[in-house]
Amino acid sequence: MPENDKTMISRDRIIIRTSIIGIITNVFLASFKAAVGLISNSIAVTLDAVNNLSDALSSIITIVGTKLAGKLPDRKHPLGYGRIEYLSAMIVSGIVLYAGITSGVESVKKIIEPELPDYSIISLVIIAIAVVVKILLGTFVKAQGKKVNSGSLTASGSDALFDAVLSASVLLSAVIFMLSGISLEAYVGIIISVFIIRSGIEMMRETLDEILGKRADKDVTTRIKAILCEEPAVRGAYDLILYNYGPDKDYASVHLELPDNMNVNEVDRLTRKAEAKVFKETGIILVAVGVYSYNTSDSEAARIQNDVTEKVIAHDFALQLHGFYLDPETKDMRFDVVFSFDIAPSEGLKIIYEEIKQAYPEYSINITPDVDISD
Repeated sequence: MPENDKTMISRDRIIIRTSIIGIITNVFLASFKAAVGLISNSIAVTLDAVNNLSDALSSIITIVGTKLAGKLPDRKHPLGYGRIEYLSAMIVSGIVLYAGITSGVESVKKIIEPELPDYSIISLVIIAIAVVVKILLGTFVKAQGKKVNSGSLTASGSDALFDAVLSASVLLSAVIFMLSGISLEAYVGIIISVFIIRSGIEMMRETLDEILGKRADKDVTTRIKAILCEEPAVRGAYDLILYNYGPDKDYASVHLELPDNMNVNEVDRLTRKAEAKVFKETGIILVAVGVYSYNTSDSEAARIQNDVTEKVIAHDFALQLHGFYLDPETKDMRFDVVFSFDIAPSEGLKIIYEEIKQAYPEYSINITPDVDISD
């Protein structure tokens, strides 16, 4: 079995095992808190139990999502099912959001029609134990999530740690009531619901970023370009695009700027070597490597390139010029320009084309607009 497949199987096992621990723990906590909440007539404790129950349901969905995402690629989905994890994370965030809204509604009802709670020492001890358990569970789940790069586990761990804070606030309101007779639990319930809703919205926003596609991490793109430029013949690496098909399933495409005197055999050897090196050092698969050529023997071409670059970069909306090549015999000039998001590429292209055409009317000018897709 390939090493990559073994790693994915191990990852799935860790996620499932950790989620099962979370389910069992949260079900027990929910049961005890629900009992305390009903016996003591405490809305805050009852809502805390509902929150634990939603956490258990979230863990179940995480397991299902992980199992589906681990399916092998097939003809219909040749790049696998990894993105299902993002869909399961979206469902989890929806459950959290619903639990928060429901908690808020119930807390408001208790403010309008208040009912005094009746706490006992045993109920306080159970809540205190729940706080400790949640801290231990959250620390463990979050660490496992970071270990296997699972957004769902990491989010669940953070949520559990925050739940510990909320449970502590419920415990504090109970102590205040027993000492002073002042009931704050409905207001604590609202605070709990606000933070649950906020957590759900943040989880949903992060998952949407993954589904829609977000800007690649600068450290990753810088590292890949540095690896590619370690080859003596490579003068630059441009147009790097990363495609994500689930956690730890990243593909990429790039353009390399190579001398115009290299033959196809040399280019083939270089690109294969570069692909293998990038995968070994980053785990990212280069699925496509395009090529730009640069002039090696024409000093006039270098002079014109410097002049054109200076004219183009003088515009704030033009972030970079690359892939420049000049054929003095056919009078052909071609290059790419990376435009910022402050201008429509077609508009920027028109401005630059007219300016360069005016400076070099004898040349046929071919400008390719590029998007500022990565650093």
